[in-house]
Amino acid sequence: MSESIDLHELPAVITGYLAAHQARDLDPALAGYTEDAVVTDEGRTHRGKQEIRTWLTRTASQYTYTTTLVAAHRIDDEHYVAVHHLEGDFPGGVADLRFRFTLDDDRIAELVIEP
Repeated sequence: MSESIDLHELPAVITGYLAAHQARDLDPALAGYTEDAVVTDEGRTHRGKQEIRTWLTRTASQYTYTTTLVAAHRIDDEHYVAVHHLEGDFPGGVADLRFRFTLDDDRIAELVIEP
């Protein structure tokens, strides 16, 4: 069962990643991942830092959008959810996405992005 937490209570590796992701700054975004990390977004799984870099590059150029962190939840010490509200030129124009993080030794081991 998850508990709502203040946005500032998210672990530093998550807030750092989210800031870098939003700024479309690839190297700092990748720095928070483990070497064998896995990201799942839009039904596709990306394994390892090279595939994650390719995914980040594609998502950074595909659409223009704004994102606002609107909620955070702590499942346990290794699992967190950050909820983002997006508005932009993607299909539908508005979406709330859950970024589900799994941490391993203060690094991102897995990220699943879903509505």
